[in-house]
Amino acid sequence: MREAVEGSLRRLATDRIDVLYQHRVDPAVPIEETVGAMSELVREGKVRYLGLSEAGAQTIRRAHAVHPISVLQSEYSLWERNLEHEIVPMLRELGIGLVPFSPLGRGFLTGSAKRAEEYPAGDFRRNDPQMAMIDR
Repeated sequence: MREAVEGSLRRLATDRIDVLYQHRVDPAVPIEETVGAMSELVREGKVRYLGLSEAGAQTIRRAHAVHPISVLQSEYSLWERNLEHEIVPMLRELGIGLVPFSPLGRGFLTGSAKRAEEYPAGDFRRNDPQMAMIDR
């Protein structure tokens, strides 16, 4: 984590990152260890706020107990609303913001999405089961 942040600071020619996210929770590393390392960067003034991406409720609570988590980034749209039952109330309780991604349902709500097999090899959407549901 430290090496990645130091490299980013050099490349960006800045002395601080506003929000440092762990973009995918690593099941092999306890979240407490990861957030602990991230919080050291906050104490050193290299990072202002911490965020998680697509973390579950238990993980968010455990992370927040180590250091305040400021934001959660997760998919949320008119189509994908699975956060509403458990995650959104918990975020409100803990004072954590939500940064939604794919608010237009990965193109489904705009009518621009294609069937999975229409995307080039190597494009993640080719293996996305939601893309296989498109009927054109």
